[in-house]
Amino acid sequence: MQTESTVLKVSGMTCQGCVNSVTKVLEGLPGVARVTVSLDKGEARVDYDGTRVSREDMKRVVDEAGFEAA
Repeated sequence: MQTESTVLKVSGMTCQGCVNSVTKVLEGLPGVARVTVSLDKGEARVDYDGTRVSREDMKRVVDEAGFEAA
């Protein structure tokens, strides 16, 4: 597995429940190894296998969960 890292800016998070939701949808993607979401910074740091999942996939699931990823 070739691990890559990316940081997604996530807007719309207002509480720990939001952090938990974003973490859960990202961890549910195949190829995602680790997710760290910061409410204060408004971002999600993701370690992943770039051969199994793309940054676009990550943005899509965050958007579908009711937040906005950039």
